[in-house]
Amino acid sequence: MLGTAHAATLPSRAVLSGECCPGVVWTPDSRALLFLDGPPARGSTGIYQVAATGGAVTRRFSSVAYFSPALKWAVRPGPGEATTLERLADGRRFTLPTYGANVAWTAAETRLAYARSDTTGNFDRRVTRVFVADAFGAPRLVATLPGGSIHGWLDDTTLLLSGKPSAGARDRDLFTLNTRTGARRTLRTALGFRSVTISPGGRQVAYTVAFDSAARNGLWVQGTASGSPRELSTFGSYRWRDAARLLLIPLNAAGGPHTLRQYDVTANAWKTLGDLGDQVRLSDWSVSPDGRLLNYLSARDGNVRVLTLP
Repeated sequence: MLGTAHAATLPSRAVLSGECCPGVVWTPDSRALLFLDGPPARGSTGIYQVAATGGAVTRRFSSVAYFSPALKWAVRPGPGEATTLERLADGRRFTLPTYGANVAWTAAETRLAYARSDTTGNFDRRVTRVFVADAFGAPRLVATLPGGSIHGWLDDTTLLLSGKPSAGARDRDLFTLNTRTGARRTLRTALGFRSVTISPGGRQVAYTVAFDSAARNGLWVQGTASGSPRELSTFGSYRWRDAARLLLIPLNAAGGPHTLRQYDVTANAWKTLGDLGDQVRLSDWSVSPDGRLLNYLSARDGNVRVLTLP
């Protein structure tokens, strides 16, 4: 499936040095990377920015918060149930009773979803309640799921969720939920779903099933509107490059540089893009929103490096 063709080492450049900084994220325009830092490297704690080409580091946000992917909102959980959401364009705020739960935004960032789970009892059976809200609106309960999770929005109305049909059930369903009509569509049933990743535009999803039957275990790609799951017959760390191309760094137990491969969903074909001449530390890598660049945390020196994708 992966082929044996060899590709040259992909040239990369260090944009952050001195083992700074894990967990960087791309700006929406793909021109820069954002990261959390503070003393002693920086004068004060905040969210800093460096260009994708390297160069000077500047402070982007003086306060620390969970910023939305399009950088339209700052999300600040409070000590109790209330989380404050601030629209950065005008400073207007509202609160939601998330108890610190993560917020999932639609692409337009006009709607959001969050989950609240029971905090006691068997973890695998705890009930998760899924809420949705419009910006500045009141939350609305749309699903109650034992062992449930939110994986993201497919479009402005449809969520991708997983959960059990009942607390005593063995398996979970991976399914879509129309939050306006309540219509559900089950994509797959398995013991559990890991590393669920939605493609840009929401038409494809990649996920891993483990510790289940041989027929279910593996890395799978599936259309969210129609079609059967397709097994990719490999294992590794993966990210979507765009609506139809999945990038994969295969597990390399023997050591040596990590290889970067690309799977085209439409063509059902693999392509080897090259090796990094390095290894990625702790699966810390991501693809720019425009699909042209890739950053990773170097296992060799702990620096953040950027490369241009072929």
